[in-house]
Amino acid sequence: MMMSSLFLRQRLSQFLSIAVASTIIFATPSKNLQAQTPTPGGGITIRSDVQEANSETGVFTARGNVQINYPARQIQATSTQAQYYSRERRLVLSGNVYVIQQGNSMRAETMTYLIDEGRFIAAPKSNQQVESTYLVSEPNSAIENNN
Repeated sequence: MMMSSLFLRQRLSQFLSIAVASTIIFATPSKNLQAQTPTPGGGITIRSDVQEANSETGVFTARGNVQINYPARQIQATSTQAQYYSRERRLVLSGNVYVIQQGNSMRAETMTYLIDEGRFIAAPKSNQQVESTYLVSEPNSAIENNN
């Protein structure tokens, strides 16, 4: 059963309440979901081929070429699927997940982001490993001594 566009926007706003001012606009099913211009400290943009929301369970699902942008925490991510569990404030990415935050990156088969803790939990495909790359800055004194 198709929900009205207005009702769907209201429900999605509740589901993706990562920030108080985070409001979601839902386009036709074949188009992307886009957040409005985020306010300071809030807002997330999720783009994908298909998206659905279940108002009873509070679960939002995006499938196919998922792209996530969370400017407040400087997070960008891509995956095959993303599910946002609004009641737990948990985002689960699956399928060739790649996340970059402040220049640091992580690649895994599945990754869970605990929003309230600001923490990622990553798991690889069977017989593979999670790959992370972290920027490590040298202390100023070590750089100056080399010159």
